[in-house]
Amino acid sequence: MAVRDIVARKAEPRTPVDSAIVALVPLAAAGDKVAFTRLVEAFHADMARLAYFVCGGNRELAEDAVQSAWAIAWSRLGTLREPERIRAWLLSVTANEARQLLRQQRQVVAVRLEFAEERLAGPDPFASPALLDMAMVLARLKPEERTLVGLRYAAGLDSAEIGAVLGMSASGVRSRLDRLLDRLRAELEHE
Repeated sequence: MAVRDIVARKAEPRTPVDSAIVALVPLAAAGDKVAFTRLVEAFHADMARLAYFVCGGNRELAEDAVQSAWAIAWSRLGTLREPERIRAWLLSVTANEARQLLRQQRQVVAVRLEFAEERLAGPDPFASPALLDMAMVLARLKPEERTLVGLRYAAGLDSAEIGAVLGMSASGVRSRLDRLLDRLRAELEHE
């Protein structure tokens, strides 16, 4: 997804989690490995996408975060009181694990610049906002900001679901996300 797509995108309604998947939650919580495997199949891609986003494009760190999130899910699934919120709950665990790994690593995201002679002679490839690399934009965001944008655009959660994940009100999420997107728009226009 391009940066321009994110800053221009409006909230879209999401379909609720399939009732067959929701029915697996108590089985998996009781230790049913087949039910848990089906949950992994249903939500792993969403969790990996979010972790990658929060980790600023660091694939290894994202994979570690998802693996850790699944371990936590296996041990704590029984604490989930509303099985229909399984997706939001798993994404919350994933976002928390990704942020925790970032803190542990105290990783500074560095952008590697490569210049070729012909590029220097020609027009600046970054003069057009359409050519901005998502990784460069993500590198400028704090992990908390990447989490907010990731929950909205990589995971597709609405403001109420994000609020539940982050411990904020839905209006607070909308306000914070609007300010962040306004800042990204201004940066894109400046560049």
